[in-house]
Amino acid sequence: MSISAYLSGLRDRVGHHLLMVPSVAAVIRNPEGEVLLQRTASGAWSLPAGAIDPGEAPAQAVVREVREETGLHVRPRRIVGVFGGNPGFRYTYSNGDEVEYFCVMFDCEVLGGTLLAQDDETIELRFFPFQEMPPLGLSYPRAVFSPSYQESYFQWNDYWLGGNEARSFQPAP
Repeated sequence: MSISAYLSGLRDRVGHHLLMVPSVAAVIRNPEGEVLLQRTASGAWSLPAGAIDPGEAPAQAVVREVREETGLHVRPRRIVGVFGGNPGFRYTYSNGDEVEYFCVMFDCEVLGGTLLAQDDETIELRFFPFQEMPPLGLSYPRAVFSPSYQESYFQWNDYWLGGNEARSFQPAP
């Protein structure tokens, strides 16, 4: 697992305790519409993804992470969704570090580069048809990977609105 100097400094202070980590993930498709996945050293499949560094815009982070992990140069084109806040986005690394990811997922266009595992985190890069994608390490809703999916996903529950007063809002005169 590679870790930024920022997260390493936090780990020095909090040990293995749970950290909320802002992150990004990339949906990259080949001309056939297949989705690029990477198999990590743990054997799990994931999207090219990683933490956002302090002072870094999410779109900037996804460009950096994709280049670092795959060798591809990409341009984010749209936000596919925003994810987090449920157990499916918590992860415990083999060293005991606990994280909960808050993730902005981007649909990305390939501008250039050569597809090749660039770091010790990635042991395989492969494009999968939507119907044949293996389970991923984080619990993204499967529908967001469909070639026809064009919305922006976010988790929602009407319960979060609270009581009736939240539903009967009227603008001030």
